[in-house]
Amino acid sequence: MTSVTRFYQPPKGSFFLFGPRGTGKSTWLKQNGGEALRIDLLDRESYRLFAARPERLRELVLAQATSTCIVLDEVQKIPELLDVVHQIMEDQPRHRFILTGSSARKLKRTGVDLLAGRAALTTMHPFMAAELGDAFNLDVALHTGLVPVIHSAVDRRAAQGAYLGLYLEQEVKAEALVREVGDFARFLEAISFSHASILNFTGVARECQVNRNTAQGYVEVLEDLLLAFRLPVFARRAKRHLAQHPKFYFFDAGVFRSVRPRGPLDAPEEMAGAALEGLVAQHLRAWIAYGNRPDIKLYYWRTKAGTEVDFVIYGEDTLCALEVKNARQVHRADVRALRAFQEDYPQAQTCLLHRGHERLLIDGVLCLPCEAFLRNLRPGSVLPYHPLGADKKKAKDREVVPD
Repeated sequence: MTSVTRFYQPPKGSFFLFGPRGTGKSTWLKQNGGEALRIDLLDRESYRLFAARPERLRELVLAQATSTCIVLDEVQKIPELLDVVHQIMEDQPRHRFILTGSSARKLKRTGVDLLAGRAALTTMHPFMAAELGDAFNLDVALHTGLVPVIHSAVDRRAAQGAYLGLYLEQEVKAEALVREVGDFARFLEAISFSHASILNFTGVARECQVNRNTAQGYVEVLEDLLLAFRLPVFARRAKRHLAQHPKFYFFDAGVFRSVRPRGPLDAPEEMAGAALEGLVAQHLRAWIAYGNRPDIKLYYWRTKAGTEVDFVIYGEDTLCALEVKNARQVHRADVRALRAFQEDYPQAQTCLLHRGHERLLIDGVLCLPCEAFLRNLRPGSVLPYHPLGADKKKAKDREVVPD
């Protein structure tokens, strides 16, 4: 596969680079690390040496005559190394550290303070459509996802099937993150039905036959392994009674597909709709992370009565509500939730993303092809739609109301 230029831009100083396995952290470092001293803790010999004597890192760094950049790959394998890094930063501030990891769980569990703010926290995400350019295919993204190690494989289906198995063996089992790997594997199937849905721990626990606290702990393991995330409800200056529970997503649509059971009772359109919503979610997360806008946060909105908007993007100068529909035809009923949100937040921009090819305006809500939206979503740029702004009359002239 042709090399893909990533949107990720590193800070100038030392930084952590977190991301799930296979998202391209090591590839990016090889392309951009220059003459850095690199220590890969997935290498068994390196792991053995540094686990036995972490202070060996200080000796290696002090011996560097020219290189002032040090890369520690998969630093969560030996959290004690961060104490040494901290000391070097204080004694030798000219050195720059790049610390990668595919899990923050062990770092949090050992009480490591992530260098007390001396290193920025950054993240690597699956490919964005705009990174792939002409190589982006929406149907492929919805079925096998955009994790680089899977997307670039000769046999994507096989790579997709093996991906979570690698995590179960090398992270969950090897690091003893859970007591019963079999229970956790059953939990993965059960939680897949919560993808793009409100998270109900009691229901998930009942489905995989564990207690509620265990199910909650398993979700935290997924989050710490960066395999999943929760989306909170948007409740700023709320004018209605709102839902309280967050929504749950796997970090990649293909990973969701790989773990979701299929059978005669599973409607294909239900799975496809959840995959599409998850694909938009992962793009929005990458857009926020790569855009260097820490003020922007991602939410969803849902009233107690069940009116729901899939995504709310909120920041200092941003308030946008997005709805995702896995349908080629858009109807007036499809924009009711967005209209309700706009009633409560008149300053908000609203947009519905659909699987069709037409750009429509229905009851003042802009409806765009989802594929075009994703292809044009670029970090550092505004969301790829034209807000109606003050030009309401001109917008009305273009209005289309499907049957």
